[in-house]
Amino acid sequence: MAAFSLSGSKSSLGAYYRRLAARLDKAITATAHKLARLIYALMTRRAEYVDQGQDYYDERYRQRVVHHLSRRAASTGFRLTRIEPEAA
Repeated sequence: MAAFSLSGSKSSLGAYYRRLAARLDKAITATAHKLARLIYALMTRRAEYVDQGQDYYDERYRQRVVHHLSRRAASTGFRLTRIEPEAA
């Protein structure tokens, strides 16, 4: 139930759930597993949870995608270049 309640959350876990839900049938199970691992880590380390927010998660996800695409392109002899959007 905790994982499902993240569907409308503006947190990084909410963004994670929505990204998985768009392409995976078991998004609730995967999010619940991630939440359980997070809670376990916080309890064993006696740490406090600090949510970085949805924007932070989205930016980190974009960076990971670009990094992996760049490596894949380089392995086939290509190079990615950033195209700046034109001003309207």
